[in-house]
Amino acid sequence: MSKILVIGARGRAGSAAVTEAKNRGHDVIGVARTTDAGLVVGDVTDAGQVAELAVGSDAVIAGVYDGGSDPGEFFPRAAQALVDGLEKAGVRRLVWVGLASILPTADGTLLMDTEGYPREYRSFFLAHQAALDVFAASSLDWVSIAPTGDFDHEDPSRKGTYRVAPADAQERISYADFAVALVDEIDRPEYHRAAIGVVV
Repeated sequence: MSKILVIGARGRAGSAAVTEAKNRGHDVIGVARTTDAGLVVGDVTDAGQVAELAVGSDAVIAGVYDGGSDPGEFFPRAAQALVDGLEKAGVRRLVWVGLASILPTADGTLLMDTEGYPREYRSFFLAHQAALDVFAASSLDWVSIAPTGDFDHEDPSRKGTYRVAPADAQERISYADFAVALVDEIDRPEYHRAAIGVVV
């Protein structure tokens, strides 16, 4: 059994990760920005709070978003606070909920650069990449996991399987199966200091 801190536990990916980790018998602490039943309040952009919350944890899962902030500021700031806070707490493993848009497709083209992909959100995509750049400059043992395309809102069921694959805008994975991949990278880490995409 591991002690896992899940930051962003009110979000769909975070709450699915909490459920998956608890079902495997892990000791889980869920963190959210605002008060919610069973969750601890915390700010992912505050390194001191991250350190306090993470002390004693074996790993951290972070699936964060702040719709009220400039993503170009929020994601790098959150990433740096995670780096500083986890290093202070002595936690090495970070599993980050990533973004398909910045992953390469089968021919090596980034998904966000493929024909027909929405350009109006490009600043948001680049903000996610900036967070990964912060992790890459640190000594953390991190992995960023994203759907290869998007989440499946029509079929939320847990099939319990997934595979790592190149980005593909047409592919889908449920939050439940995505959570399997997140927790697997704590139970049986295979990817280190890398960004991957997963699909059923």
